[in-house]
Amino acid sequence: MATELLQQDVRSIFRCRMPHPCNLPPHAMRHPHLVVSITGHGFGHVAQTAPVLNLLHERMPQLRLTVRSSVPPGHLRSRIHAPFDHLPSEGDIGMVMSSALDVRIGESRAAYRAFHADWETRVEQEARLLHELGADAVLSNVGYLPLAGAQRAGIANAALCSLNWFDIYHHYTRDDETAAQIYACYAGADAFLRATPGMAMETLPNLTPVAPIAAVGENRRDVLDRHLKLAKDEKLVLVSMGGIASRLPIEHWPRIDGVRWLVQQHWQADHPDAIAFESLPLSFSDLLASSDALLCKPGYGSFVEAACSGTPVLYAGRPDWPESPALIEWLQRHGVCREVSRQDMEQGKIAGALEQLWNAPRPEPVVPDGAAQAAEWLTERIIL
Repeated sequence: MATELLQQDVRSIFRCRMPHPCNLPPHAMRHPHLVVSITGHGFGHVAQTAPVLNLLHERMPQLRLTVRSSVPPGHLRSRIHAPFDHLPSEGDIGMVMSSALDVRIGESRAAYRAFHADWETRVEQEARLLHELGADAVLSNVGYLPLAGAQRAGIANAALCSLNWFDIYHHYTRDDETAAQIYACYAGADAFLRATPGMAMETLPNLTPVAPIAAVGENRRDVLDRHLKLAKDEKLVLVSMGGIASRLPIEHWPRIDGVRWLVQQHWQADHPDAIAFESLPLSFSDLLASSDALLCKPGYGSFVEAACSGTPVLYAGRPDWPESPALIEWLQRHGVCREVSRQDMEQGKIAGALEQLWNAPRPEPVVPDGAAQAAEWLTERIIL
């Protein structure tokens, strides 16, 4: 009830700030401009945001999009099908990582303190930039500086994510002063649209849960079978550690009879059963839907897209990452999954775990309604 009242207040405040386009004279009509910030801390944030932007474009072709992100533009355009302008962004630190699974706590704390050393000046500069861009609204997944700048500039703003850097950073560092500044940015947004599955975020007064968000690929296994000349009983396992620079030593893995590995080309994996998935004539989402299993770390994009595609998941635990318990518990209820030790994953000792996955019953794939819910909220509350 409190959340509903808050959303009503936000809507009324924003409508006082900006008249609805239908009430403007013809000469004042222009295309609304949504500035979107996407953190480069892994590709799951793009996987959450892109379906929402694609739906917004379908519903509002006149909507102008600017995407600010350190994610490579090629990856952004492979997921975001709407036209957009691209700008680099430093809207957050994320966490400093030594691998896809390991956080460098001391270096992260130092990076955050440097980022916040002249916080007020940084927020003023962000507000000025948003004004110069002509932003009508800001959506952030999940950098907090763009939210702070929008709030300083009086621009409507919302966060969208399954996690937030306040909870992540404070979990590792217990740095109350810096964490408080981060929290204020999220709490001051018009809403925090929390994608399911996600962290509880119980302290946020503006929390607005939405259903799972995913771009579901098409099962095109017949195309892969022909392209790779696979035997009828051969299995394809897609290996993906997300957007964090990291690799598995697959060249040292033992061979598993009848199993082929789809891996990133830049790994240059010298293994007789490894195939660079970039060389295949399918998108990543279609590859995931066409594979017999996904081998990964706990991550939103991997887990949710797999559950929506009906693809079993084998993952190495990540017990210290605060988001992991919510992701794992959800996938255990809605998909087929099994955890293996990090050592077994790195050594490729996973033949038995894969067999257990393939022998398990398959639930109905999840329907990802969250993108539609988020797009509707954004359209009704902050874009128009």
